[in-house]
Amino acid sequence: MARKPAKTTARKSSRAAAKNSKRKVVKAGKAKAAKTKKAKTKAKTKPTKTKKAKAGAARKAAKKSAARSARGPSKKSAAKARAPRARTAPVADVQPSRPPQRVAVSHYNNADFESGLRTYAQYRDLGIVDATHGMVRAHVLRFVEPCDPAVVSKLHFHDTQFQMVYVLKGWVKTELEGEGEVTMRQGSAWTQPPHIKHKINDYSEDAELLEVILPADFETVELTD
Repeated sequence: MARKPAKTTARKSSRAAAKNSKRKVVKAGKAKAAKTKKAKTKAKTKPTKTKKAKAGAARKAAKKSAARSARGPSKKSAAKARAPRARTAPVADVQPSRPPQRVAVSHYNNADFESGLRTYAQYRDLGIVDATHGMVRAHVLRFVEPCDPAVVSKLHFHDTQFQMVYVLKGWVKTELEGEGEVTMRQGSAWTQPPHIKHKINDYSEDAELLEVILPADFETVELTD
């Protein structure tokens, strides 16, 4: 049997290899295209959240929030709430500085009693005015004339910041705005707020009072009943 030429056989093998290679390339291209198409289709058909799903998520969040409220604040948030907050201190009014106060000592001396604000009384200054550079006045008051209502019982007020009265001896009847008449006896004490209307209605002949007043210098305004 006659053999085929070698050149013809080699040519046929080359054609077959080329065809196989072409088929592989085409097949790979088709597979890649199919994969790309599948991915696009999947992306288009990916489910999105509906209104119903969103509402359900909102309800779950509300339930969690209510549960946290029922349990109370966490330790961290409670500690944060308890932590003091820094506050800006208010700017205080700058008051003029006063010279340093000094000790004031006053011993009894009958000659120290002098006339003063009231014509029916005498005053013994205790040296507090000078010691406090005019900040406080303290004196002992004693009545030297019988009580005459026409002279004594005049409604008035003092332009002071503070006033305190203490009964050292005897008794005195004073009438205070909003309080009425009150009898103050030995050992009694009272304060007279700034601008309170008041008057003396009567007193014993031996009555003596201790008065402490701020500031040392003040005005007295008499009123008509």
